[in-house]
Amino acid sequence: MTELTLLAPAKLNLFLHVNGRRDDGYHELETLFTFLNYGDTLHFALCEQDHISISGAPADIPLHDNLIYKAAQKLIPYRKIQQGLDIQLVKRLPMGGGVGGGSSDAATTLLAVNKLWQCGLNINQLAALGVTLGADVPVFVRGLSAHAQGIGEQLKPVKLPEKAYLVVSPGVHVSTAAIFTHPDLPRTTPKLKSGWQLSETRNDCEMLVKKLYPEVEKTLLWLLKYAPSKMTGTGACCFAEFDSVAAAERVLQQLPANWQGFVATSANRSPAHTQLDVAL
Repeated sequence: MTELTLLAPAKLNLFLHVNGRRDDGYHELETLFTFLNYGDTLHFALCEQDHISISGAPADIPLHDNLIYKAAQKLIPYRKIQQGLDIQLVKRLPMGGGVGGGSSDAATTLLAVNKLWQCGLNINQLAALGVTLGADVPVFVRGLSAHAQGIGEQLKPVKLPEKAYLVVSPGVHVSTAAIFTHPDLPRTTPKLKSGWQLSETRNDCEMLVKKLYPEVEKTLLWLLKYAPSKMTGTGACCFAEFDSVAAAERVLQQLPANWQGFVATSANRSPAHTQLDVAL
C-alpha cells in the first residue's frame, strides 16, 4: 500500500459535564461522544523524499504546530518503511468549533500512517500516542461512540440510536483553553449514576460560552425554533436532532447567510475505521 484516503469525521458531545479540576490543571470530565458521517478528508501518499509535507492546511498554522504533522512525527520511531509522506487535507470542519476537527485529523493520521509505514502498532498503542496530542484524540483513534471520563480518555463504548443532525457554525472561534481556565466555568457537577437519561444532562460550558460569544446564543435560539438545541464541546458549533435527513435539510435551507451548517447522520463506528477496513 502506497497511498490511502480517509475521512476525519466530526464528533458531537451529546452532553459535557465538568466534575472538577485536577492538580495538573486538567479537568475531570464526563461526556458522551458520537461520530458523524461528515468531516475533513485526508489523502496520504508515500514519497521518495524523507519528509512530511501537508497541503491544504490553514496557512496561519506553522507546520510544526499542525496536529497532522505532529501525529505523523509520533510514528517515525516505529516505521518500517523509510519513505516520507505527502498529505493533502480537504478542510470542511470549522476550527474552534467543538466538533473535533484537529483531534480527528490527528487520529486519522495515526491510523493511516501506522498502515503506510507498517509500524504495526495496535489500537491501544495508537490511543496512548493520541492522548499526548490532545484529550479528544483517543476517542477518534478507537473509533466507537463512547461514554468518556477522566480528561476524556477513559472510554466505555456505547451503542446509540443513529440520528440525523443539523450542525451550525456561527462563525466564531472559541478557545478551549480560555473556557477551561475561566473562573466562571462550573466545575462541580456530580458524576452520573447508572441508568441516566440524556434529558438529565447538559453542557456545563454552554452558559459561559453564550455569555462570552453572543453569536453562539443567537444560534442556539434560532435552532430552538425547529428542535431542541445544544452546543457541542466548548463550542462554537451548535446542533439539533431531527427525525430524518430531509427534515434537517429543510431547516438548513433557512440558515441565515452569515452562518454555515451541514446535515449528517450519526455513526456508532467512526467512518475512518469503516473506510480503513475497506482499503485493507
